[in-house]
Amino acid sequence: MSGIEQLVERLEKSIEETLLKMDALQQTNEQLEQALQLAHEKLQAQTQISTAWEDKFEALKMANTMLGSDNNKRETKLKINTLIREIDYCISELSE
Repeated sequence: MSGIEQLVERLEKSIEETLLKMDALQQTNEQLEQALQLAHEKLQAQTQISTAWEDKFEALKMANTMLGSDNNKRETKLKINTLIREIDYCISELSE
């Protein structure tokens, strides 16, 4: 019987060690998930900031062209033509 008792004790000890390792791994997993969530939120914030700066840059380029700068003149003319077409479409829709 002592052989079976020793086997059971080793098995219990092995199960306890496995459970402790599992708990440690679960805690590590939770920490990693939190870090990933935080990194994702930071990435979204940076993406929004980047988009805002890109929009400001485009507006500045257009304003510079309208003020007489030769840079990006073609681009500004295309944008103005697009806006005029959109306005014309809106007017035609309102007329109906």
